[in-house]
Amino acid sequence: MPVVGRIVRIAGPLVVADGMSGAKMYEMVEVGEERLVGEIIRLSGDKAFIQVYESTTGLRPGEPVYGTGAPLSVDLGPGIIGQIYDGIQRPLSVIRDKTGSIFIRRGVKVPSIDPNKKWHFVPNKELRVGDKLGPGDVLGYVKETELIQHKVMVPPDTHGVLEWLAPEGDYTIEDVVAVLTVPGVGKKELKMHHKWPVRRPRPVKEKLEPVEPLITGMRVIDTLFPIAKGGTAAIPGPFGSGKTVTLHSLAKWSAARVVVYIGCGERGNEMTEALLKFPKYKDPWTGRPLMERTILIANTSNMPVAAREASIYTGVTLAEYYRDMGYDVLLVADSTSRWAEALREISGRLEEMPAEEGFPSYLASRLAEFYSRAGRAVLLGRPGRVGSVTIVGAVSPPGGDFTEPVTSNTKRFIRVFWALDAALAYSRHYPAINWVMSYSAYSDLVAKWWHEHVDPRWKEYRDEAYNILLREDELKEIVKLVGTEGLAEKDKLILETARILKTGFLQQNAFDPVDCFATPQKQWAQLKTIIDFHRAALRVVEQGVPVAKIRERLGKLLRELVMVRYNVPNDKVEEIYKLRNKILAALDKLLEEYLVTAGR
Repeated sequence: MPVVGRIVRIAGPLVVADGMSGAKMYEMVEVGEERLVGEIIRLSGDKAFIQVYESTTGLRPGEPVYGTGAPLSVDLGPGIIGQIYDGIQRPLSVIRDKTGSIFIRRGVKVPSIDPNKKWHFVPNKELRVGDKLGPGDVLGYVKETELIQHKVMVPPDTHGVLEWLAPEGDYTIEDVVAVLTVPGVGKKELKMHHKWPVRRPRPVKEKLEPVEPLITGMRVIDTLFPIAKGGTAAIPGPFGSGKTVTLHSLAKWSAARVVVYIGCGERGNEMTEALLKFPKYKDPWTGRPLMERTILIANTSNMPVAAREASIYTGVTLAEYYRDMGYDVLLVADSTSRWAEALREISGRLEEMPAEEGFPSYLASRLAEFYSRAGRAVLLGRPGRVGSVTIVGAVSPPGGDFTEPVTSNTKRFIRVFWALDAALAYSRHYPAINWVMSYSAYSDLVAKWWHEHVDPRWKEYRDEAYNILLREDELKEIVKLVGTEGLAEKDKLILETARILKTGFLQQNAFDPVDCFATPQKQWAQLKTIIDFHRAALRVVEQGVPVAKIRERLGKLLRELVMVRYNVPNDKVEEIYKLRNKILAALDKLLEEYLVTAGR
């Protein structure tokens, strides 16, 4: 590898080298005698400005810079699922075994995927020698884990005529499994893995509208603020509002087939919790270990700042790769605020003119680039398949200020906003998603799925529940002035129903074996029971029965309704409907007695 330049300046993670004529933007380079991994982010004449993804402590001017001629890329093939990577796709367990240290030493080089492990390759029975193959065509299958069948595909930038396909057997990722004749090039050998630049989105055949909900098991999300497969969401909140637990619940319980969890610049103890717990979690859909469908990327706050940017792109490229196999992938980034801080750090080192709060002027375009890689699509290649990448980015606004640049710019590019509220968190209401500030643009799109798979009245009931919560928020201001007794009876009923909705439906205990996950059927049964109670109670109130009387007579049944989330498992939804019938019967009886007493 030729020396193409020499270091002339070092400013933290930024290194400037001259003699770099011929180098390209975003080319990966190796910096210094220890060959630290870096990426060219600006070219000026023969000078290259390099963002180094490892600590630059000890680097000296005059040390060499080696060009690779290739952009920063990830290695894609079987063996990625279950791994714990750093921001530039180096497996942490392999680094530990190689160096004998729990710390990542500078300049350490390890393969992203084990080159010696053998995988059982089953060729695609529909292919014949002489077939014309294009990008995305499936060459064969490998059982990567018990949950994931890995499809070995023709890379997106390759096409040709099939000359040879490997028979069924055990192969390493370095063994040739197919040979194509590429027009104008000749024979090209294909292996079970290939490289792909992290900053270039992988192509698809056709983008689709996200219309199927990504079921998460969290009622406040699935019912009030749903996210669709292929959608984008942000979950901003101040310290202590429950971001990490909510993200863990998403990663654990969501109906995605593959989960990519990026710990981007968060504190080490939070990432340690993920690293300790994820291998022990069981996938609720299959009962298998969760790591059999999960990829973890650990880039904590004590790791080099610049590597945070790479970790985001590394994660989304891995997500696109599994999407191309036809899987629904969930990408969780915790948190994009720390990534934006890395952009601010590098921008300052480049001496660029800062924008609001010191962030670079191109913050919005970088956020747009990232979130635009989400989506549901018809994929390249045969057999035809559809896959999706859903992106959920946590945002950590200082002091919970949602007007700061990262949060406000993020809102421009996402369609679901789950605003975490410190006041709810301090009152032990979890998930602390504020139903007044949050929104989802997918509610109407996913309604068809709920109507077909759960109940055709879903949207009607969901909208009514949401309106009750909004009306209760308005009434709270009136109550502060005149007290509860000054309200009309209908408004008192709104407060009572909102209380049941908040404590019996929106609150959810992530650590309770029954309440941690609610199926769509259980969610609907709870919602229907609460709204049917409200409608029946409203008729009773209109006949002159005070809300205090309803609360007194139905107190025990309403407490049961609130506790349904703990007491009724997902497979016994009929118990909720039995409780509903008891509540409605009790209301009818109360009205009958009241009318008799009143002589009507």
